[in-house]
This record gives sequence, C-alpha cells and structure tokens, in this order.
Amino acid sequence: MKAEAGSGLKLGVTGGMGSGKSTVCKVFSVLGIPVFSADDEAKRIQDNDRELQAAISSVAGKDLFPGGRLDRAEMARLIFSDRSILEKVNSIVHPAVFNSFRKWFLNQSSPYSIMEAAILFESGAFKMMDRIVTVITPLEERIERLVSGNRFTREQVIERVGNQLDDASRIADSDFLIFNSENDMVIPAVLGIHAEMLKLYGKINRD
Repeated sequence: MKAEAGSGLKLGVTGGMGSGKSTVCKVFSVLGIPVFSADDEAKRIQDNDRELQAAISSVAGKDLFPGGRLDRAEMARLIFSDRSILEKVNSIVHPAVFNSFRKWFLNQSSPYSIMEAAILFESGAFKMMDRIVTVITPLEERIERLVSGNRFTREQVIERVGNQLDDASRIADSDFLIFNSENDMVIPAVLGIHAEMLKLYGKINRD
C-alpha cells in the first residue's frame, strides 16, 4: 500500500527516558515505516543553526556553543537547575523541530509516518499526531539500562525523569501502549499497531 507524498497518517511514539522508544521504532522501520527522531533533529539543529545558537546562548546568559557545538553537559546543568531556562530553550528549539518534521513529512509516501519524541506531550507535538503510542517500562529497569550504559549516574537519571511527564499522564492521552519490560513481547505489539494504522489509513481513504 503506497500513499501520495504527505498524505499519510502521523503516529507519535513517546515514553520516559530509557523506556526503549528507539528500539520500538527500529521494529517499525523494519516494516518500512519512516521514523523522524525529534531528539536527533533537535541536536542537529542546535549544532548547525547559528541564529538558534545565538538565541539559546542569550537565554543561558553565556556562550553554550564553544567551537560551534553545543556544550551538552553545561546545557544540562543549566536547564535542570533552572526550569525557566529549560522552558525558554524549549520555546526556541521546539518550533524549529516541528518545522523540520512538517517538511520531512511532505516527502513521505507511506500510509503512516512516525515522530519519535521523548517529550511529545510536553512540547505540544502530540497535537500534530493522528494517533499516539506510549512505551512503558518500569522505572527501575529504565534506571538500570541508562546507568549500565555508563551514560548517567542513578541520581542523574532520577533527576531527569522527574522533569518528564509521568507514565500515568502519558497513558491517559495515548491510543496504544507497548510494554517493554524484560519479559514483554514487543514485536507482536508493534505488528498489532501497524495493522491498526493500515486499517485506519484504508478507512479514511475509502470514506
């Protein structure tokens, strides 16, 4: 089934830090569904858009782009110690990411395309989606995954998770759930959602 470019549905995939969103999206990719990573695009824009860099540095009160690349450690320190800076930075970055997604989507010819975003709800990106999937993993498993990869300390993970929406809030506003704990079967869950999205696309086009 092939759609005209830009005429497909939009499926948002979100979940807490360490929940395994990217793993889930890789399964969708194997099925031929294009995936736009909002987090990766935000990083790309911040490393390449000079005007956006200047705006972020102005909000931070210091140059956060020595050598033209974002000092992510310093950015994290600032935004997690001052929520107002986090909100101001988001108000600069999110519109740029949304604009990139819109342009990207217009070139897709799949029955549906995915936006993968850690803060799909917090950023307002959920308003652009036709359906939403939340990936659920118990907090302790998420902490273990992130700490074992040597990317964060336990304290850093807990601090960052505390700045994200809780699972109960995500679940309340989601159309589909994928449980991604150690014994959960992710592939059948993805196949089920894939079938539902194809069915929805077919129904909309018949109507």
